Amino acid sequence: MNKKRIIINYSNLPAEALDALKKKYPLGYNNFVMKVKTGNESFFFAVTVDTDEASYLVKVPVKIDTKTDKDDEDIFDDTSNLKENEENIEEEEPEVEKED
Repeated sequence: MNKKRIIINYSNLPAEALDALKKKYPLGYNNFVMKVKTGNESFFFAVTVDTDEASYLVKVPVKIDTKTDKDDEDIFDDTSNLKENEENIEEEEPEVEKED
């Protein structure tokens, strides 16, 4: 018997397939997402899951990191400024009150 092959959106997934998805990816499917190209230069991201009746290609939402290398440099610049400030604070001697 041949299984049905179904492409479906995650939000429309039947309960049986959703249970199979949770069982197959108990820690999440982030590391198993694949990029599927369509005929007209567009694409979607998906994971696979099988039930007794069908094999599903499940379209999943993916948040794409759009941060640039420039953003990373800014973060590192900020942390180096913090380190310089800490060094300046350590160099200053604390004032001590003398008792008579």
